[in-house]
Amino acid sequence: MTTQPPRKAQSWIPTLEEVAALAGVSSSTASRVINGSPLVTAQTIARVNDAIAKIGYVPNRAARSLARRQTQTVAMMIPERTAEFFADPYFAEVIQGAAMHASSTEYSLTLLIESEKDPEKTHQLLRRGNVDGALILSHHSDSSTYRELARTLPVVFGVRPPGEMGEEIHVVDVDNFAAAALATQHLVDRGHKHIVSITGPLNTSAGRERQNGWSETLIAAGLEPGTSAEGDYTPAGGAAAARRLIEADAPFDAIFIASAQMASGAMTVLKESGLRVPADVAVATLDNNIFSTSTTPQLTTVDLHTATKGAAMMAAIVRLIKGEQVGVEMLVPLDLIERESTAL
Repeated sequence: MTTQPPRKAQSWIPTLEEVAALAGVSSSTASRVINGSPLVTAQTIARVNDAIAKIGYVPNRAARSLARRQTQTVAMMIPERTAEFFADPYFAEVIQGAAMHASSTEYSLTLLIESEKDPEKTHQLLRRGNVDGALILSHHSDSSTYRELARTLPVVFGVRPPGEMGEEIHVVDVDNFAAAALATQHLVDRGHKHIVSITGPLNTSAGRERQNGWSETLIAAGLEPGTSAEGDYTPAGGAAAARRLIEADAPFDAIFIASAQMASGAMTVLKESGLRVPADVAVATLDNNIFSTSTTPQLTTVDLHTATKGAAMMAAIVRLIKGEQVGVEMLVPLDLIERESTAL
């Protein structure tokens, strides 16, 4: 009689991602089923439960603890250089809006600025279950790390991340194309025919969308888009771009500038060059902040309601943590604020 060798202990531990893949749903949907969310169809529940049974998945205690919001903390993650963060009022306004909304909930908001030397350190902090969810706020959208994070932790982005928009991706932002189109159309309506532009960084989705909003609005009005110069959302970048426009020696009677920070720098260069605003050149921009009101004359701008954006991001993350359904892309309102820089 031969004896069978003893069986080896199973070393493979099924994961939530494998359950989701087998069931044909996203990880967040599988998580909702496991945590008893009512906002899941009976068919989806059956598919997820069948997948759990087939591969022998056992929910991780730490993950279940996270789903029950035991930390009651949401992280506002800023993947930007520290100097840029403190210089840009955009971040302060969004954070203020998020903090105000957080104060009306059971959640606390904590601020994390990504380490410039070791960004992985900050990513690990989020993955360890120290927070119930994360808000990712940046001018840029080139970090795939945070997209991967959204598969295991509720995440809301302030800028659309690269790649396809899956169920796990949720974005609260402005319609950058529409904002630029609104400012440009205002210049067209004032009778300007030669409208140039200072764009944001064209390696960002917001920069490209704002440039397209400017150019396509002019084309729709039967006008040829003038010269454009790329900036970096700073006053110095706006000033440098304005110099390049003037040195190009192409005639222009109006400028659309993709941020008020850049516009404030450009206004200084226009004055130094002997160009009067709005008598010689009209200026319209985006962002209704101190940079749009500290120039002479004050700037016509599109209010992007950044504090409202912060509050909407916080509201969305709370709903996600609670297992509720949230839209893939949510847009905040836009308003044109007319000031002296485009006055006739």
